Amino acid sequence: MALMKIKKKRKSQKYRGKKQGTHGWGARKKHKKSGHRGGKGMAGSGKRADQKKTLITKLYGHSYFGKQGITSKKTKRDKRLRINLARIENDLESFIKKEIAKKTTKGIEINLKNYKILDSSKDYKLKHKLVITAKEASVASIEKVKKAGGEIILGKKEENKKE
Repeated sequence: MALMKIKKKRKSQKYRGKKQGTHGWGARKKHKKSGHRGGKGMAGSGKRADQKKTLITKLYGHSYFGKQGITSKKTKRDKRLRINLARIENDLESFIKKEIAKKTTKGIEINLKNYKILDSSKDYKLKHKLVITAKEASVASIEKVKKAGGEIILGKKEENKKE
């Protein structure tokens, strides 16, 4: 007749005694709290996380690493829209199709309210008589359009109102 085991000892009871602080987990540091198991989400994706780089680039793309954009808060990017006189003349047909420009007796009227008109180059001469409505314009571009018999109508600048 075989003897039956009545009470099975748990690992913690079994490994009590001298030099048994690990209870079958190898090093003592391996079986502590959640610190050994790593972090949540993107934790540990810093200096020594080469093993996570492929995962990060797949999920977040290559723009995740390194610096992006302007670092100084003081510098602001100039977001004004600008267009060249040469480009205006080259794109006249597309402007007419998009109903930005109209042919009239005064010349070709072009509506570019949000743009600043810039001069193309010193040697460039306008072929058409243009009447351009714009927000801003350079002095050289105004002179060039006047020489060709047209004009640039500038929009009113909004003044800062103190309340």
